[in-house]
Amino acid sequence: MTFFENRLAVVGVALFLLLAGVCFLGPLFYQTDQVHTDLASVYLAPGTAGHPLGTDGVGYDQLGRLMLGGQTSIIVGLAAGVLATIVGTVWGAVAGFAGGWADVAMMRVVDAMMSIPSLFLFMLMATIVTPSVPMLILIIGAFAWLGPARLVRGEALTLRSREYVQAMRSMGGTSGRAVRKHIIPNAIGTVIVNATFQVADAILYVAYLSFLGLGVPPPAANWGGMLSDGLADTFSGHWWLLYPPGIAIILIVLAFNFIGDGLRDVFEVRLRRR
Repeated sequence: MTFFENRLAVVGVALFLLLAGVCFLGPLFYQTDQVHTDLASVYLAPGTAGHPLGTDGVGYDQLGRLMLGGQTSIIVGLAAGVLATIVGTVWGAVAGFAGGWADVAMMRVVDAMMSIPSLFLFMLMATIVTPSVPMLILIIGAFAWLGPARLVRGEALTLRSREYVQAMRSMGGTSGRAVRKHIIPNAIGTVIVNATFQVADAILYVAYLSFLGLGVPPPAANWGGMLSDGLADTFSGHWWLLYPPGIAIILIVLAFNFIGDGLRDVFEVRLRRR
C-alpha cells in the first residue's frame, strides 16, 4: 500500500498512537493526584522516588500532568480539526458548485475573515467567553474552516463541469444532491489530507492560547499551559518543567504532518491511475 511505503507516514502513525496511548491509557497504570496541591513536594527534580519527571511549583507530578494535558490537547485538536473540516467542506462545496453571486458572496466572507490574523480572533473570543474544552473546540473550529473552504471551493469549480455532474442535472437532479453525491465525495482526497493538517494546526492553536494564559483553567491542564509555566520556572533552574510539554507538542504536530504527507501520496497515486 502506498501509505505504508512512506516511512515518515508510518512514523507519524506510530508517534500518534504512542502519545495517545500514554495520555489516555497511562493514567490507568500511573495514577497521580492532579486536583489537590502538595506544597511539601514542590519542585522535586526528575528521578525523585515516585516522580520520574519531577514535580511543579504546586506539587503536581509532572508525568501525570503531562498525561492530563495531553488528553486536553489531543481532544481539542481532533475535535476542532474535524469541525473545521466539515464546515469548510460544506461551505466550499456549496460556493463552488453554486457559482455566480452566491459564490462571490460566500467567498467574500471567507476572504474578509482570512484578512484578520487568526490568532487575534482566537484571543478575542477566548477573552469574551470562559475557556473550557467545548468552548475551545468551538472557538478554534469557528475560524479554522476558512482554509478548507477555499480548497474545496477550488475542487468544486472543477468538478461541477464534469460530464457525470451535468448528466445528473439534466435528469432532474437537485443542486443539493450534486453537492452530496458528487462534489464532496470526489473532493474527499483533498478533504482528508487537509483534515490532518487542520488537527495539527488546532493543537498548535490550543498551545498558543494556553501559552498566553487563555487556555482551560486549573486544575485542568494542556501542553501549552504547561509550556508557559515551565518557561517561567526555567529561569529559576527548574528546567524539567519546560522540555516535556515542548517535546510532546513538537512530536504530535510532526506526527499529523507526516500522516498528512502519506495520505497525500495515496490520493495522488489514485488520481494518476484515473
